[in-house]
Amino acid sequence: MLNKRMKKIGSGILLAGLTLTTLAACGNASETKNSAAGASGTDKGASGEVVEIDIFQFKVEFKDQFEALAKQYEAENENVKINIETVGGGSDYGAALKSKFSSGNEPDIYNIGGPEDVTMWVDNLTDLSDTEAANQALEGTLTGATKDGKVLGLPYNIEGYGVVYNKAIFEEAGIDATTIKTLTDLEEAAKTLDSKKEELGLDAPFALAAKELWITGLHSGNAFLNAEFDNDVMKAFDSKTVEFKYGEQFQKYIDISNKYSVQPANSLDYSQQIEQLFSNGKVAMTQQGNWVYPTIASVNPELAENIGLLPIPIDGVTEGTIPVGVPMYWGVNPNGSEAEVQASKDFLDYLYTTEEGKRIVLEDFKFVPAYKGYDTEKISDPLSKDVYTYYTEGNTTGWVFMGYPAGWGEQTLGAEIQKYVAGEATWAEVEDVAKTKWAEERE
Repeated sequence: MLNKRMKKIGSGILLAGLTLTTLAACGNASETKNSAAGASGTDKGASGEVVEIDIFQFKVEFKDQFEALAKQYEAENENVKINIETVGGGSDYGAALKSKFSSGNEPDIYNIGGPEDVTMWVDNLTDLSDTEAANQALEGTLTGATKDGKVLGLPYNIEGYGVVYNKAIFEEAGIDATTIKTLTDLEEAAKTLDSKKEELGLDAPFALAAKELWITGLHSGNAFLNAEFDNDVMKAFDSKTVEFKYGEQFQKYIDISNKYSVQPANSLDYSQQIEQLFSNGKVAMTQQGNWVYPTIASVNPELAENIGLLPIPIDGVTEGTIPVGVPMYWGVNPNGSEAEVQASKDFLDYLYTTEEGKRIVLEDFKFVPAYKGYDTEKISDPLSKDVYTYYTEGNTTGWVFMGYPAGWGEQTLGAEIQKYVAGEATWAEVEDVAKTKWAEERE
């Protein structure tokens, strides 16, 4: 496969077969540099050459809206062509990204997580400190992607997660969601729903999608490890060990989720969890975040306006809170031409700092913005409103899972939780394996 530096040769057209689209590039990069497209649009280069931006991203929930934005940007900047490939949901984005780079088919813009990913990809990340988006980023949102004083990633947005619940079912069951602050409160709600599941038309109160290792190993685990690392992703990243200080409550949460879940939980994937079960009112609760709103709205628009987020608390420590953080960062590949790098920066600036970009971020993407200058009164969907309310009221905890050893959250913790849910391991064994693997990875 061709690497980024080989994309343009001579004055002819080079076609390379890709997994999503076929790239066509004209002109000789060594003789004529492309005139990069900015937020206000620029003229073509002297050769009339089009700059191509290849984007490889993970968020399946806004795939259609993102592609529509790209088409709009192309219409406003005729010297820019944007190719988008989305790999996410049940697929391993990290493995797919490594495959992209190893094959030589490197994207111009791609996604990285927190400090673990920054360290892994540091030689393939451009310093974005000079972008307007970096200048407008909210305090703290750049921390996970900053190394040696360089901003190596721009935040996607702010996201939060907890237990998504169906307000109509809760009301019919006589459950006051505002009183649910602790794990005991959550368990009592599950018991009530279970006792009335036939009259409520439920298959079960809960859907634990344990097949998705990121749901349990990254997100569930984070809810009970954040306090151990003082809600500081860098402390998690620098720690040589993990103690599971709140492991007993972590176990209790998994037990509640599994006991009252559609079974077998280890067979439930994201599609079944959200599209089939929750969106169709077959379960009243499931662990997810505000990113699921577009999916729910596409399946059941009426339900989408009647949902909310419950806490995943550590009793006596983080009661009434949800984890909120930056889910991913946009990185820009420095291995492309000067024009490709600049065009990539300009596109991201357009997305987050222009008035039209801000409108799209709020209204089309349904994002909670990680940047200044947004009219947050326009946050429209109920899950994002809940996240923003938790955030502004200070009822949030951190996203320390971005500082886990690479692969540990899913391939170790998530996989061990699957064994526990299946009755093939004790909780003590889950913790022992996870502690050992963490220490090994940090040696």
